Amino acid sequence: MGLHMDDIHAPTVSSGPTSAGYSNGVAKDQLSLQELIAEKERVEAELKALGQVLDSHGVNMNTTLTTFDGFPRSDVDVPQIRTTRARIIRLKNDYKDLMSRIEVGLHDHHARLTEQATSSSAANASQDLTGGSSSGALEAPFAKVNSVVSGSPADSAGLKVGDSITKFGWVDWTNHDKLSRVAEAVSQNEGIPITVKALRASATGGPSESVQVQLTPRRNWGGRGLLGCHLLPL
Repeated sequence: MGLHMDDIHAPTVSSGPTSAGYSNGVAKDQLSLQELIAEKERVEAELKALGQVLDSHGVNMNTTLTTFDGFPRSDVDVPQIRTTRARIIRLKNDYKDLMSRIEVGLHDHHARLTEQATSSSAANASQDLTGGSSSGALEAPFAKVNSVVSGSPADSAGLKVGDSITKFGWVDWTNHDKLSRVAEAVSQNEGIPITVKALRASATGGPSESVQVQLTPRRNWGGRGLLGCHLLPL
């Protein structure tokens, strides 16, 4: 049975030049942000499947596999459970590594976008942000501003109801995790301006324009929360 486990997973390691060797730590340095995120999703899916293998045996990561006198239990498939557990431990380490790389990648990506925006003049910047093909793919909206409290940090930053958020600090459509990462970014940056990018419907009915604001989360503005706006996931 132990062999059978390896058979299931062998293809994910050798399915071609693009994915070969990811989880062996060979090619991770060369991966783009999107590839890292795809790899993270693959690892999540595999961890989930391996968790189900353990569930099907009625054991978890800590269930003892020996009898009270030290022999392997005969009521469960000890070799398969050991193989599965070893793989879970390895993947969890891979996963931690991927998450830290993704975070670094997002920070770099964000820094590059900020650099592009500041190095071009304001006119060019708005063109880059709306028409730039490189940033276009990463600018899918993931949340809509549902309400903004007057006098709140969101209000003074210039966010408006109906704005579609494409970027909130290092958070975008690829990683917002049902907006929980937005909450993380907010709590990490209390008192520090966060760059927020949004698409805003044009009043004249033309194409949406891309707006960029600096939003500083703070507590003492006189209302609830650190932002004073409510976001709905798209």
